[in-house]
Amino acid sequence: MSGASPRYRLGVDVGGTHTDLVLLNAASGELLVEKVSSTPKNPALGVLNGLARFIARGVAPGDIEFFAHGTTITTNALLEMRGAKVGLLITQGYRAVQAVQNQARDGNLFDYFYAKPQPIAPQSLTQEIPERSDYAGTVLVPLDRDAVRRAARELKQAKVDSIAVCYLFAFMNPAHEEITRAIILEEYPGVSVSLSSEVLPRIREWARLSTTLLNAYLEPVLVRYIDHLNRGLDDAEVGTQQRFLMQSNGGVMPFSAAIGGGRTMHTLFSGPAAGAQASAHLARAEAKSGLVTLDMGGTSADIAFIEGGVPLETTESVIARRQIDVPALDMSSISAGGGSIAWIDGGGFLNVGPQSAGADPGPACYGRGGTRPTVTDADVVCGYLNPNYFLGGSQTLDVAASHAALQQHVADPLKMNVLDAAVGIQRIVDMRMADEVRVFAAKRGVDLSAFTLLPFGGAGAVHAAAVAEELGMRRILVPPRPGAFSALGLLCTDVVHDYIRSELKPLTDVTPAHAESIFSQLEERARGELIAEGMDPKSAAFLRELDLRYTGQGYELRTSLDGLFTDRLTTTALAAARDRFDERHAQIHGHAAKERSVEVVSYRLRVRVTVPKYHPELEPMPPTTPPANRAIKGQRAVHFGGKSTVAATVYERDKLAIGARIAGPVIVEQFDATTVIPADWSGHVDGFRNLILEKA
Repeated sequence: MSGASPRYRLGVDVGGTHTDLVLLNAASGELLVEKVSSTPKNPALGVLNGLARFIARGVAPGDIEFFAHGTTITTNALLEMRGAKVGLLITQGYRAVQAVQNQARDGNLFDYFYAKPQPIAPQSLTQEIPERSDYAGTVLVPLDRDAVRRAARELKQAKVDSIAVCYLFAFMNPAHEEITRAIILEEYPGVSVSLSSEVLPRIREWARLSTTLLNAYLEPVLVRYIDHLNRGLDDAEVGTQQRFLMQSNGGVMPFSAAIGGGRTMHTLFSGPAAGAQASAHLARAEAKSGLVTLDMGGTSADIAFIEGGVPLETTESVIARRQIDVPALDMSSISAGGGSIAWIDGGGFLNVGPQSAGADPGPACYGRGGTRPTVTDADVVCGYLNPNYFLGGSQTLDVAASHAALQQHVADPLKMNVLDAAVGIQRIVDMRMADEVRVFAAKRGVDLSAFTLLPFGGAGAVHAAAVAEELGMRRILVPPRPGAFSALGLLCTDVVHDYIRSELKPLTDVTPAHAESIFSQLEERARGELIAEGMDPKSAAFLRELDLRYTGQGYELRTSLDGLFTDRLTTTALAAARDRFDERHAQIHGHAAKERSVEVVSYRLRVRVTVPKYHPELEPMPPTTPPANRAIKGQRAVHFGGKSTVAATVYERDKLAIGARIAGPVIVEQFDATTVIPADWSGHVDGFRNLILEKA
């Protein structure tokens, strides 16, 4: 091994304010961290700027063998409604599905001015196509190919960028949609085409249409971004073809998989999923007993629960009031980040968010032209953040600008002093995060007192103790690099693909051979895609699930078949799946109707290809508690909400030895984050260099 070039694995997480990069030396286990400003107009530039810093530090780009990327490019495009111009082809007689949706109404039921979100494909760009298949996939009306050709020509003349195709029961028989795509590409070469039979081949017409429309709306955005990033990596001489995107389900997929094939929708929760995955992998002991993760960045706070060592998952999500039914880690996001802007409403009440200062211009203290007060400005005024040691001293914060912004926009209008205004801002954002965790826990039957809070993101550890106190939680785990934790999570996951096929049938009528046939079709498709992505299907694990429900129910539960059979499904395995479903139904809903018949709704397949991961080393605890004095940097006046200003001891985290103990009031500083420890909390460093905080 002497003289051999080091091999590196790079994880990159693009946030609203900063882009975090973690570089792992695969041979030595050493981690290098960079944090650069995000570039909202073209997020790829921030990624490449961070990469350039590693290269400047002596890392040879050719030695980077793995690149994994968590991105909010599709999420932001949807939130800001700057996706593609979309046309829609739909079965004749069903053009109103997009207007009717599922007849449910979100938000305040008493809002007289309620309006649904603007349609992705307006009626002027929606074309009805004569064709029809029944619930079993039997063709009732042949596809009118001339109608498809005319529609394609009209949409080309309208200069749409992307076309969604959603025919009735296409998930049972995709032939009409596949023929339609071929005709569209003959008439309009190069246009993006999203088929519902590929994006979401499952029941429920509106969910399938909504997800397909969103894929069509966002696919050109993601393809352009990946193309730009790919060219940037090539220009920087990063030669590896192992380039991956984080997915909402906690796994990664190759860049090539995200280009076409209906997988754009799997990136909508890409960024937050990486942090949850890192928590499950790196805090395994706590993950088994229960974790609440709090990822507080520049624009939002993302919350997830981890039980039994794995993050909770969902198959139905809503983002920006739009339905997407793809597998994702079960997370909740609120606009409570360091860049969230404080403002006074018409009634004279203080509000925080949802508007954010983002990366450009950023909080007032950044000195980039921002004049509105943010949560970060409040933290500066209260003394939580060191203005001369932000990002390890690479950026100086303007304390006077924070004071001026709070004075003008909050303190003077409310006739209070600046310090009280700052405390009020902190109190609001802390309460909002605690309330979101509390509601999230109540819906899932979680006892928070038994859970550990794991904060990360640039601002997570600053506000963690206040949130924990509000929730009655007594234990906090702050990872070694909280500010870059999501980026590190990209080095802690596998390649994961999800597949689904709906077919309603009573479970007692499903023969093992029939179920085996459907799963085999899904596995054949998965193997073909893995080969196309340059991976070996022989190294993949295939995990099967059934979506089951009691006959007459309007919802179903994912039921794993893991461990119920060996090579092929059997009658015994299907009977055991029924028992497993009853147990899961009782666990989630408090009862099981064992006397009722059960029906299969969908067949699911998850394919996992294991890739090398980052594994931290457990260092031995010293026989005696080492002194923490050598880590002391000094003292700073800090105002803990509702109490007088106190002199808090300031520690340099990297100088705290394994086993070192500290007691609040304390501020712990490091390059990528700050940890605030109030007076009634204490902390110690464990063998993984996590900072464990406990309430006295």
